Amino acid sequence: MTGELLGHSKFVKRIGQSVATCLDEIPALNTRYPISDTRHPSPVTRHLSPDTRNLLAIFAFILMIPLLAAQNSITFTDITTASGIHFKHEPSKTSEKYLIETMGSGVAVFDFDNDGWLDIFFVNGGKLSDPMPPGTSPDKQDSRYFDRLYRNNGNGTFSDVTEKAGVKGSRYGMGVAVGDYDNDGFPDLYVTGFGGNTLYHNNGNGTFTDVTARAGVGGSGWCTSAGWFDYDNDGKLDLFVCRYMAWDFSMNLYCGEHKPGYRAYCHPSHFKPISSLLFHNNGDGTFMDVSQKSGIASSPGKALGVSFLDYDGDGWTDICVANDSVTQQLFRNKGDGTFQELALSAGVGYDENGKSFAGMGIDCADYDNDGWLDIFITDLSNETYALFHNSGDGTFSYATTNTGVGQATRLYSGWSTRFLDFDHDGRKDIWVAQGHVLDTIERTASNLRYLEPPLMLKNAGGKFVDVSASLGKAFTESWAGRGAAFGDLDNDGDLDIVASNSGQAAYVLRNDGGNAAGNWLIVRAEGTKSNRDGIGARIKVTSSSGLTQYATVNTAVGYCSSSDRRVHFGLGRDSSAKLEIRWPSGRVQHLDDVRANQVLVAKETGNAAPRAH
Repeated sequence: MTGELLGHSKFVKRIGQSVATCLDEIPALNTRYPISDTRHPSPVTRHLSPDTRNLLAIFAFILMIPLLAAQNSITFTDITTASGIHFKHEPSKTSEKYLIETMGSGVAVFDFDNDGWLDIFFVNGGKLSDPMPPGTSPDKQDSRYFDRLYRNNGNGTFSDVTEKAGVKGSRYGMGVAVGDYDNDGFPDLYVTGFGGNTLYHNNGNGTFTDVTARAGVGGSGWCTSAGWFDYDNDGKLDLFVCRYMAWDFSMNLYCGEHKPGYRAYCHPSHFKPISSLLFHNNGDGTFMDVSQKSGIASSPGKALGVSFLDYDGDGWTDICVANDSVTQQLFRNKGDGTFQELALSAGVGYDENGKSFAGMGIDCADYDNDGWLDIFITDLSNETYALFHNSGDGTFSYATTNTGVGQATRLYSGWSTRFLDFDHDGRKDIWVAQGHVLDTIERTASNLRYLEPPLMLKNAGGKFVDVSASLGKAFTESWAGRGAAFGDLDNDGDLDIVASNSGQAAYVLRNDGGNAAGNWLIVRAEGTKSNRDGIGARIKVTSSSGLTQYATVNTAVGYCSSSDRRVHFGLGRDSSAKLEIRWPSGRVQHLDDVRANQVLVAKETGNAAPRAH
């Protein structure tokens, strides 16, 4: 109908006259009611005549038609089978209901052989006896329990190179972190699990070597998410490892009703918290456990997710931890090798009612383009996911309710997550892998489901709207979602999604249409004085229309997962941009007249700027 109306010259003339009238009316009003704060609605429109307001609304709708059409043309296509990915997570469920069985595992998206195509690594479980005899460990010898590495062939398919690469694993796996810890140009793998972890050094020839013992990063206990970052800005990546709680098979309890089919996985409140681990990179292939020295060990928790951010803009990378049903954690980097836990005073420890929640997945990004990194944490149904808006003064406000996130997420349970611009409009949307932790939940709560579809919340200018149903069949299918990672698998400029599901096959979703909805820019930072991966570099992108976006290089995203280190920006209709990169070394670099629709390799140069202390 709109097309027919636009075809009539009289209609076009009327719209033009009406808009001219509206524009004449606005300047006078703006003199009386200046628009000084874009975060709050201006009083201008309240004083326009009803006819003027209606005509402005019509004109705005007409202008938005191309953008709405572009969004509606985006589909996430399930290409799992066609791509040759055949991974299935094996939790080895037992009648004992060991909690580890339902926690799933992570996935990594990274280019292990530097051929320009992103590869995929899946973490897997292990065989459990029913029950587990005292003193025994899960068995990973059967190939069905192998971790899996798939090489991207560059033609839409992947090849399983697990055994050739030497990364099949030896423990009941949980998470994965990717980072070039020795700055040799090849990304290394750190795989977490129950009872310890494994560091694989990338040999640069398609194979990896287990260097855990020599490096000194084996850790202990039940380890979950992990991430690489340079907390002391010395140019070498350090390692943070989440530990869930003090638990082993001998401590298992009976939880749930005592009748057939009702035994349930125990709530974490039955077990004691434990501190996470911090390893400092010595620069010689070894690490030092500085958990105590740094202050990390003084704040035990029940850590499932970790992400990194410089939340106060002082040039030192801070740590945010998603904890399960205890206080969330925000470790402020003091710049002297130590951290101070400030979640409560910063406003990110609890929800708006002062209650703890089951924090699982986490991401940190600037969703409203104000230059300050915000925090998003997923949790269980009936809690609503937590969105914390950075106020820019060292504190955060709980934004779940007023942004629409609460209404959209109350009945869901979220795990891995990410801020991403799936439609290239310059605003960061939110994707979540979903599924309840209890496979018995439907017996005790008729309004909840164990298997849940993934969620996409579109950022509509500070408000989030559930647009999942418009993005294709993949968003109508239900899963026991757990880990997920993100990156441009087919090098077409938009972000694709790889998800791992507890006890189910993994899936790969290709973004079809995102690159047609708007222009894009992908930045691959390469440090020289800073760590080679550029992790921690803060990138400011101002496109030709004046739209300004901010992002930080970070692979620790979601739950037990690691995403492509390259930073993706949607540019809308803009065809060029200028960049400012603030490197961990303190150097500041400027790049002008950068054309859109390319992968830009930004190699560190520039002069050091004064650093806050």
